[in-house]
Parts: sequence; C-alpha cells; structure tokens
Amino acid sequence: MIVSLRAAVGALFGIVVVYITGSSLSDFDHIAIVAPMGASAVLAFAVPASPLATPRAIILGNMLSAIIGVSVSLFTGIPLPFACGLSVCLAIMVMSLTRSLHPPGGATALMATLLHPASHDLITGLAFPFFPVAFNAAALTGAAVLYHRCTGHRYPHIGSPTTLPTTSTGHFTREDIHIAHQKMPDPLDVDERDLTLLLNLAEEVATMRKKSHN
Repeated sequence: MIVSLRAAVGALFGIVVVYITGSSLSDFDHIAIVAPMGASAVLAFAVPASPLATPRAIILGNMLSAIIGVSVSLFTGIPLPFACGLSVCLAIMVMSLTRSLHPPGGATALMATLLHPASHDLITGLAFPFFPVAFNAAALTGAAVLYHRCTGHRYPHIGSPTTLPTTSTGHFTREDIHIAHQKMPDPLDVDERDLTLLLNLAEEVATMRKKSHN
C-alpha cells in the first residue's frame, strides 16, 4: 500500500510539473501535455526498475514514435486505419532497434498520426515530436529523478551490486521467492511465476555445468 501511495503521489507531482512547463513553451494548439505522458508516468513512478521505464525509453521512445506518427500522417493517400496501424508498427520496430522500447510510445505514434500536426504547417508538424512530445518526456523524467531521490530511491534504476554466489544454493521455495520479491526496494516488472521459472532454470543450468566438469 505504501509503495502504491508513493507511486500515485509521484505521478501527481510528475504530471503537474509536465503540464506547467509544457504550458509555458508549447504552442501547438495550446497543448501543454500529450496524453501518453500519463502512461509514461505510470512506468516512471510505479515500476521504475523496469527497462521500459528508463529515461532513455521515456524520452527517446516517445520522441521517435512521434516522428514516425507525423511522418506517416504526411502520406495523405494512406487510408486512416492502415496509417494508424502502420505508425504503431514502425514505432515498435524503431524503438526496439534503438533500445528505447516504451509502451506509451505506441500511443504517441498513434496520436501523432491522428492529430496530423503537419496539417497546420510543415514547420509545426516537424517540431511536434520535440515540442511538446520530447519536452514533456524530458520534464517527466526530470520530475521522476527528483521525486525518487527525495523519497529515498534511485532513479534511473541501477541493479543491486550484490555478488552472486558461484555455486548453486538451491532449496528455496515459492514462498521464499514471494517474500524476497516483496523485500525489493523497487517493484520489479516481472511476475513471480516467471521469476520462479527463471530461478529453477538457473538451478538446472548450474547442475548441468557441474556434471560437465566432473
């Protein structure tokens, strides 16, 4: 409950910061904040340890997706349903290639295609991925860094420096994994069942390695 409350308050802080800063600089249809920032805030404040919530993913993922959405919208001969699908398709591909996969990026690409900012004028359309999208994403990231530090957490997330044992420990139960998972300082974006499977597979690999060396 405490973790959820901290994430909720963080999202409140982050969105307020993004809106205030955006309203002072963005002049595209007086849009101070784009809707996908709400989804980005969920990741940045609720699951900051997720690879999908890194500053690189939030800023680069949203910006590149907006560029793709605007680019697709420039091809006026494409039927709108196909244009929407194409923008999300290309956004996923580009984000994956640039190691900036960020689920809200799909919404950003779709939004840019539907808004068709270049219909105002070409300069406005080309600027849209940077103002307001990238600027919003950067402001949200800055707010997340500040909030997490003020609440005693580290963001961007850095994995634990604890040295892994060189020999298999084994004999842990699902309840042990559940308790350990709850003790993590930041929520992990992984299901406990998947985590259990990963540890079991690691045990199997370690056992096979031992046998091959004997």
